[in-house]
Amino acid sequence: LVDFWAPWCGPCKAIGPNVEALAVQYRDQIRVAKINIDDHPKTAATYGVMSIPTLLLFKEGKLLDTLIGLVPKERLEAFIRKAL
Repeated sequence: LVDFWAPWCGPCKAIGPNVEALAVQYRDQIRVAKINIDDHPKTAATYGVMSIPTLLLFKEGKLLDTLIGLVPKERLEAFIRKAL
């Protein structure tokens, strides 16, 4: 799971604790990375990230799904389970 975010993004700050909690909960099943789009604009552009927060879910190196915006923890967890 890759979380594209920025420190000035309110929705990113709001979803961050849920992403972190699920990273701990599923630590034996998934890897979670956070990419600051201000520090890595080329990476964001490569994946077509136009708004944040954007979460990209990969499985075996291939993009499985994308989730954009602030969503409840339950929806985020269902999103993660797609890769399990």
